[in-house]
Amino acid sequence: MKIQVTLGALVCCATLGAITVEPAGPVLENDEVKVVRALEKAHVKGKFHEHKMNRVMIYLQPGQQRFEYQDGRKPMLFNWKEGQVEWSPADGMHSPEVLTENPFNILEVELKKPGTGKAIASKLDPIKVDPKHYKVEFENNQVRVLRVKIEGHGVAPMHEHSLNRVTVFLTDQDFSTKDSTGKAATSKHKAGEAIWGTPITHTETNLSDRPFEVVAVELKD
Repeated sequence: MKIQVTLGALVCCATLGAITVEPAGPVLENDEVKVVRALEKAHVKGKFHEHKMNRVMIYLQPGQQRFEYQDGRKPMLFNWKEGQVEWSPADGMHSPEVLTENPFNILEVELKKPGTGKAIASKLDPIKVDPKHYKVEFENNQVRVLRVKIEGHGVAPMHEHSLNRVTVFLTDQDFSTKDSTGKAATSKHKAGEAIWGTPITHTETNLSDRPFEVVAVELKD
């Protein structure tokens, strides 16, 4: 059953299409990543736990959290924004608590491999050929994280995704694509979904009147 955010939260989320808050659970897993949907409930203090793998965190709704730690660190307060993406290294025992009034989801991309740290050398790297639509959020030895924004009926020119990746949709998708061989396809997804992608070279056209936005977590394995 889907949990609907309140009207106030929906207003905050209007720019990304008001992503529905979903129950916690697994999203996808393979030998490179494990993607889970965390549900952070309002005013519930979490049990102390630790994360042994580095993660990329994508916050689907806004919220405020207070973290307590067992290693002597002072508690910390975080104000997450809708669509915010953060690097979360493996960490010791901690307990989070949501201080705001509405629940929110985090898509957590757990990284199973240490990463090669190699630079992306493709001549058709989207950052090079389409900087209008593709921006780097951050990059390290394990991942390069991209934010992609394409206006209504916008077109991304031929570009290459040379790495495996996890794509998280912040808005609905209604796309037509054409790969380097000329093969055409359509792609439709809902805001809040996450999918696994492998290397491909293609063009993309946003068939919708509305702006499109995703976060792509590229894996340097």
